[in-house]
Amino acid sequence: MHARKSAKGQTAITEVVWNDGPGSGTGGGVSDITPVPSYQEGKVPRSINPGNFAGRAIPDVAADADPNTGYLVMSGRAARIVGGTSASAPLWGSLITRINASLGARVGNFNALLYNTIGPAGVLRDITSGNNDTDGLLNGQFAAGPGWDACTGWGVPDGAKLLNALKSK
Repeated sequence: MHARKSAKGQTAITEVVWNDGPGSGTGGGVSDITPVPSYQEGKVPRSINPGNFAGRAIPDVAADADPNTGYLVMSGRAARIVGGTSASAPLWGSLITRINASLGARVGNFNALLYNTIGPAGVLRDITSGNNDTDGLLNGQFAAGPGWDACTGWGVPDGAKLLNALKSK
């Protein structure tokens, strides 16, 4: 994620897939073992490995993964910045918990809603720049683009938009 100042002095956020080179970037792809769940059928690609297995694709969603720009947390009486799944999973879990509380009910099968309505409707902020090919071996096959991709899933949360979309489900 990169920030830049506009001519009017406002900060604009430009988000790109976290990829700092070998061993330092986001993951994603399609499983060669776990079958594709029904809510992903026809919405995600097959594996790029030999046999092109129709497997479970990840990620479903994204959040700031780069440990240099991640989230400030307290750990062991010290403040530090963390990123990756260890930061984004609790962020998403907390967001859905707050949405459940606001709705007065659980949202239910969030993944089915995500792939059938929320994602295709553009409720999340789509990340369309960058790739997760940290070793340069995938020939651009896992690049970010419009809609679901194997770098950032459907995108990052906008809590208010997500709540409004789930109110109308």
